[in-house]
Amino acid sequence: MGIDLLFDSTERDGWHVLSVGGDIDAYTSPRLRERLAEFMDDGHYRVIVDLEGVEFLDSTGLGVLVSSLKRAKEHGGDITLVCTRPQILRVLGITGLDKVFTVRETIPETPS
Repeated sequence: MGIDLLFDSTERDGWHVLSVGGDIDAYTSPRLRERLAEFMDDGHYRVIVDLEGVEFLDSTGLGVLVSSLKRAKEHGGDITLVCTRPQILRVLGITGLDKVFTVRETIPETPS
């Protein structure tokens, strides 16, 4: 049993910022899916997912991010990732998802 995910959410310039801490794996990714779905169920389709507190991200976590991005785009929104951790950036690069998501080093003051 892995460490549970920790979440913190704020709003900035019409974007919902979800800061995630812990490992995103088969055990914890359903919680990430639930949290992103809650945002979108409330009509918030512009989301920044801050992965700075994430130590590990596996294929189930990537699947959650991709399916959430698809849903956001269907409603005219977007998901931006914030990440500087080399191990997470490597996973995004290997899978080509660094070309699918906007990946930033910091939470932008005014997201575009």
